[in-house]
Amino acid sequence: MQSQSSNISIAFFFAFMALTLAITYWAAKRTKTTETFFAAGGEITAWQNGWALAGDFLSAAALLGIAGIVTSNGFDGMVYSIGWLVGWPIILFLIVEPLRNVGKFTFADVVAYRLSQKPVRSAAAIGTLAVISFYLIAQMVATGALIKLLFGIPYSWSVIIVGTAMLIYVLFGGMLATTWVQVVKAALLMAGGAFLCILVLAQFQMNPVRLFAAAAERYGANVLQPGSRVVSGQWDAISLGLGLMFGTAAMPHILMRVYTVKDVKAARLSILYATGLIGAFHLMVFVIGFGAMVIVGPQAVLKAGGGGNMAAPLLAQAVGGNAFFGFICAVAFATMLAVVAGLTLSGVATLCHDLWTNVIRAGKATESEQLKVARVATIIIAVVAVVLGILFEGQNVAFMAGLAFSVACAANFPSLVLAISWKRFTTQGAVASILVGTVGSIVLICLSPTIQVDVLGKSLADIAGAWWFVPLKNPAIVAMPLSFAVAIAVSVATPEMDADRTFREMQRRILMGPSDPARAGAGSREEG
Repeated sequence: MQSQSSNISIAFFFAFMALTLAITYWAAKRTKTTETFFAAGGEITAWQNGWALAGDFLSAAALLGIAGIVTSNGFDGMVYSIGWLVGWPIILFLIVEPLRNVGKFTFADVVAYRLSQKPVRSAAAIGTLAVISFYLIAQMVATGALIKLLFGIPYSWSVIIVGTAMLIYVLFGGMLATTWVQVVKAALLMAGGAFLCILVLAQFQMNPVRLFAAAAERYGANVLQPGSRVVSGQWDAISLGLGLMFGTAAMPHILMRVYTVKDVKAARLSILYATGLIGAFHLMVFVIGFGAMVIVGPQAVLKAGGGGNMAAPLLAQAVGGNAFFGFICAVAFATMLAVVAGLTLSGVATLCHDLWTNVIRAGKATESEQLKVARVATIIIAVVAVVLGILFEGQNVAFMAGLAFSVACAANFPSLVLAISWKRFTTQGAVASILVGTVGSIVLICLSPTIQVDVLGKSLADIAGAWWFVPLKNPAIVAMPLSFAVAIAVSVATPEMDADRTFREMQRRILMGPSDPARAGAGSREEG
């Protein structure tokens, strides 16, 4: 693939790097407080935040992973697009107002508001870091494969380059730099995706139906029908859908964006803008995936390596030549880099705000101390991301991202919903729910074909009858109800008068906002 790299490709790559580093330099001069580092000082407008949300959410899984799955499996690949898209109304109507009025930087601010701070924030940190780890793997794997394709350098060095760039963005520019990098990336992604669709459809008289007909003629009518090529059966399909839908409403780096605007109205508007942009892009991915199936061919895509993730760049080269190939690679690189930066910032907020400031220092850490801890945490997460990216080389990014959403919907979503809606929810119930959701979903993944067959290489026929074998590739249909059930059972068994007493006050704050904005996210229960 090195021969396919061109000077134009490399020029696009370095132009993007120069632009984003300039943004980081500009943002670094304005990032002096934790409020700016984690939430851009709440000064991002709704329109800007909508684009940044779209940039945060439209990851390598959307551009590379789903396009690759559609190329290999046809219509079945759209389960990812539909599942992710329908999660946004849940955020809009259920999550955004409590988050914005009760929290400060993380979703744990809301869950711990009327509960005991230390155990709840510690458990929430475990769930958040597990989700971020799975999602980081997906982004790093795709980025490494792309840089390898573009420059012809070894995969491990590609991952290290990405990790270094991400470290610079977050370490110096915080949320402000991350936001504008995501806005630029989202604009490039929408423009690149639209132009790629136009070039593809131009070969089919600008008629998508002719494209789908060509795919059916070449690979059979079943590529246009729902089947079992992506999921193993109906229960696995439902489980994947649940994970994508409710996991979207519980992804830490998405929820964190609610705090970057000035009020609830701006947060709602930004969610609305993001939903429109994301929906439009997923329609483009459908055309890109089928375009790659017909014009490039599934075998050529698989032969390029990267678990089928190179469908979109190869299609760009086929229909637009080396220049457009270079542009799409630069866009894909920007896509992954921006998402990795957002994920890293979310992990840093968890380590610094939840664990260090509120658990270890009991809310008494100074601004300068928190900034120092945040920057050390950024370096730690960057190193972990690089190591995980190298270890999981070759995995399909949409599939890995799907697992991250499954863990999120079991670990974070039940506790978040119960914290804002159920008076009898207790500290022990929250801790048990988060830990059972996190550990349970990871254990189910380890016992499923995902690990046993795809990673360890065991024969499905040999392990299908084993007592411990879990046939579902996605654990959400088991793990999320289990997390809800544990939360309710433990809360009923361990009543907590302080949590009951502050429920009404929390409801008032969800509707009216904090009476003292400076204390947002501090929690109503003071603990030493």
